[in-house]
Amino acid sequence: MNKTAKKILLKTKKQVYGDMLGNNASLFHGEGFEFAELREYIYGDDVRKIDWKTTAKLGKPYVKIYHEERELNVAVVSVLGGSVYFGTHQQKQDSIAEVVSTIGYSAVKNSDLFSHYIVADKLYDIQKPTKKLYGVKKAVESIVEFESLGKNCDFAMITQMIKDRIKKKSLLFIVSDFVGEFDLKLLSKKHDIVAVIVRDRFEEDPSELGYLQLIDPATKARFEANIDSSTLKAYKKALYENDERLYKQFKKNSIRFVKVYTDEDAGLKLAKGLRG
Repeated sequence: MNKTAKKILLKTKKQVYGDMLGNNASLFHGEGFEFAELREYIYGDDVRKIDWKTTAKLGKPYVKIYHEERELNVAVVSVLGGSVYFGTHQQKQDSIAEVVSTIGYSAVKNSDLFSHYIVADKLYDIQKPTKKLYGVKKAVESIVEFESLGKNCDFAMITQMIKDRIKKKSLLFIVSDFVGEFDLKLLSKKHDIVAVIVRDRFEEDPSELGYLQLIDPATKARFEANIDSSTLKAYKKALYENDERLYKQFKKNSIRFVKVYTDEDAGLKLAKGLRG
């Protein structure tokens, strides 16, 4: 087995099964439930469960109550374009593997179905729904060994692929650095989506580096650039605008999200972020 994959699997399995992450079921708290009834809002209820039509009609807030399904379908989509082939602490690709391993082990521990997909410019790998630990192992190995360099993400294709292949209402984790126009509105109408944003701190706050020969990780094209203050200002502005659109979309479509940096413990950050 790949050494990196083995290290990630051992670490995350110890965390999940050793209860270092607390109550693993908290990772899967969401709308992977069957609708049961409406009742009047009680202080402390999740505001995302408010039924606004009924609230407007009756003049006071009502929330939707769900019965938990006996078996959740936990689906994870790893978006491995060329941009994940980067990291100052570890590659974003390895952090994505940690996230997926944590989710996978938590699903298996809770006796839920776990499935995994690797996508970029097309669908590359599928781990069919399983309750076996072997499925988590295969998913992590597939991520670590995947050649992301030279892959350009097709977000429209990814959205369509998820729509076509994941038919059952699922707790859907999408793991990506989320740089680009990724419209999840349609998917959020059917699935309970959790977006896991994996970034490196340097890509959000880079330093002036002067003239460099660079490689576009999505195309492998080589080019020279002067990484000066004006270049960084334009870059940071573009990334800020990208993230503002992203967060606005998440809020509008009731999509939970958590950001994990490459210098953080992905499993612990994921558990903490989803409990918050």
